[in-house]
Amino acid sequence: MTYQSTSPRYHVVDALRGFAIVSIMLLHNIEHFDFYFKPPGLPVWMVSMDKGVWDTLFFLFAGKSYAIFAMLFGLTFFIQTNNQEKKGKDFRGRFAWRLVLLMGFGIINSAFYQGDILTLYAAVGFLLIPFARVNNKVVLVVAVLLFIQPLNLWHLFTVIQNPEMEIANPLSWSYFGKMAPYIKDHSLWTTIYGNLTNGKTAVVLWNWENGRFFHMLALFMIGMLMGRKQLFAENSQNKKFWLRTLIVSAIVFIVLFVIQKNAGSYLTTKALKRAFMTLEKPWTNIAFMFVLVSVFTMFFWSKVGSKILGIFSPIGKMSLSNYIFQSIMGATIYYGFGLAMYQYTGATYSTLIGLLLAVLMGVFCTWWAKRFTHGPLEHLWHKATWVKIGKRE
Repeated sequence: MTYQSTSPRYHVVDALRGFAIVSIMLLHNIEHFDFYFKPPGLPVWMVSMDKGVWDTLFFLFAGKSYAIFAMLFGLTFFIQTNNQEKKGKDFRGRFAWRLVLLMGFGIINSAFYQGDILTLYAAVGFLLIPFARVNNKVVLVVAVLLFIQPLNLWHLFTVIQNPEMEIANPLSWSYFGKMAPYIKDHSLWTTIYGNLTNGKTAVVLWNWENGRFFHMLALFMIGMLMGRKQLFAENSQNKKFWLRTLIVSAIVFIVLFVIQKNAGSYLTTKALKRAFMTLEKPWTNIAFMFVLVSVFTMFFWSKVGSKILGIFSPIGKMSLSNYIFQSIMGATIYYGFGLAMYQYTGATYSTLIGLLLAVLMGVFCTWWAKRFTHGPLEHLWHKATWVKIGKRE
């Protein structure tokens, strides 16, 4: 039996999720979907333009878009759990099964794009389940502790005690260094094998080295708390909340950003710089993420804003399909088995390609939404989630 949602749909969340998908896609395009390559022989003006586009997009979205996506994952967990609790059902077991299904989608996505986050969400998502019925204050405390990144903080303290210590390059670098042959290769199967073996190892290691697993779970928890507090419901109280959030997060971001940009003047060794930046940079990104979410939410709640930002809603409603489709399209455009455009496109042209794909995605999603309740992969995920297990529910 399938169940319909009993919670009001937050259209701002659909739009915000769509915005995150589009911004992630723009970053993936300028990165050539994890294959960093600068075309040779470009004129000076194009090199300068590419640098400006790269720096701008990374400033706006790098580390922020994924954080929005992760936070909304936690929000969705709450909505689904809450809907079933209203019916006297415990959704936690179904959610665990849902994560297994997500892992399958993630593996398919990883075959085309090694930087896939679905498999990571699926793995870390199991750690969210025990907190489904935990007190809000306890969840918040745990989330804050995770944001602090205790392991990396301990590493920083160790380095401070011995700032001249020799440090090896992160292990993930050695795996990323091996990706060029299978990304350039004309064989799709060579690329798939490389992505699922060497590439996936590199991505898991990178996320561990940079504290992403801690932040991922923390963002899941924050999203769940936002759901409990119904912070995306449009009312005067929530408008005040998001205004306060904007002010506080903007101040925190400015302070952290200034510290980040001036860190080199007082961190005198390689070990100190790396240990400090591994901690500080994600904090800066998270602060700016809340700036983006606050501005987006408040603007969406205006008459003009809902019309402008509403274009992201159809994309957000099909976020799983769009995330995987963009990987397949991106790999086909940039990798050797496809058009191999990595050889010719710098950040500027890649951004234009990304924008074109976003427009096509928006047109397709709008067309699809008028005819179907769920996106194509969302439909499969939904059906498989409620497959009969044991006695009838």
